[in-house]
Amino acid sequence: MQKSLLIRFITASGVTNLADGIATVAWAWLASLLTRDPLMIALVPVALRLPWFVCAIPAGIITDRVDRRKLILWMDVLRGLAFVVVALVLWSVTPLVDAPQTGTSYPAVFGMVLLAAMVVGIAEVFRDNAAQTMLPAIVPHEALEKANGRLWSVELVGNALLGPAVGATLIAIAVPLPFALNALAYVIAVVLIWQMAGNFRPQAQTDRHWRRELMQAVQFLRGNPLLLALAWITGFWNLLYEMVAIGLILHAQENLNIGAQTYGLILAAGAVGGIFGGWCGDPIIRRLGGKRTAQWMLALSAPAFAGMALAPGPVALGIVLMLFSFTGLVWNTVSVSYRQRAIPDAMLGRVNSLYRLLAWGMMPVGLLLSGMIVRLAEAPLGRDLALTAPFWVGTLGAAVLGALGWRALNRWFPT
Repeated sequence: MQKSLLIRFITASGVTNLADGIATVAWAWLASLLTRDPLMIALVPVALRLPWFVCAIPAGIITDRVDRRKLILWMDVLRGLAFVVVALVLWSVTPLVDAPQTGTSYPAVFGMVLLAAMVVGIAEVFRDNAAQTMLPAIVPHEALEKANGRLWSVELVGNALLGPAVGATLIAIAVPLPFALNALAYVIAVVLIWQMAGNFRPQAQTDRHWRRELMQAVQFLRGNPLLLALAWITGFWNLLYEMVAIGLILHAQENLNIGAQTYGLILAAGAVGGIFGGWCGDPIIRRLGGKRTAQWMLALSAPAFAGMALAPGPVALGIVLMLFSFTGLVWNTVSVSYRQRAIPDAMLGRVNSLYRLLAWGMMPVGLLLSGMIVRLAEAPLGRDLALTAPFWVGTLGAAVLGALGWRALNRWFPT
């Protein structure tokens, strides 16, 4: 029974992550077809990530009050509907005219894309928080590293291996196609989650008030210095990663002359590294221990950021992303498994949401910084060098974060 639940859970996650992978290319490429302004392009991923800052706390409180399976169901329905709307609107305006360097020729469409991206982002916050807190109810605690590694490997096959390549191919054929396929993917995921029998509502508390429940979670997080350190490290790392995101797609297009399909394959190469990280994380942690594993994965971030700027072509860039994704997935295996094990189930949703508020809430800041850095650097350095500026800022930031994070993990991580 437990194995059957886990298979359905992982399969549904794989299908939704295939949709996320398709959207990885589709959202960014669509934005670049509507405008060439890097700051405006950054607004689309900001709309996707801003809900992590705004909705993380409400998502945690709700996750600890309702059946987590049903919450996942309704959020997948909402995301599917949002993609249907985007597909229909894009179908009505294609073929698109060439995008201007500033502003957009389709202000109404651009506004609709931002709104739909925000709806998808809000649903993702609730869905992901519920899914991450639901896994410990499916597998025993001693199997969490293995289950998380397998789950993320399957997710990466869809999210970063197949999804970007499929998304790039579809958007090259017709702009609305990847959004229409995503809607179908969420229908399949809803059916799979619907078939999971069981009650996944956490044990009810007798005295419930959202402020009191929130303060309990805050006090728990503040009382666990390792958990707090992991949240801050992950948050600043995500900020740096998102800071290079817009620079990466424009650098690939303009400096390396990479098209949509090749770009999708580069992201797929990164996914291969992540898949290996998901499968190898558990044995690496068993051999080195959680502390040393986390420290070394964090330390390798700075060279990876520099490698993105220095890669002379698509093959080298794909190799850099492969190594980068490997270290990121092994880090996640350490941090998420510790979190799932350390937090009591009754408050797992709330504490998890506070953690992810710190870990994911800084992503929009990184995205905006990316556009601002390119804009500020363009006048003194020229367009080509300006597009690589976020990578060098990310390299410096990752080096500082690696040094500080190494010390924090040395101090608080159990030996």
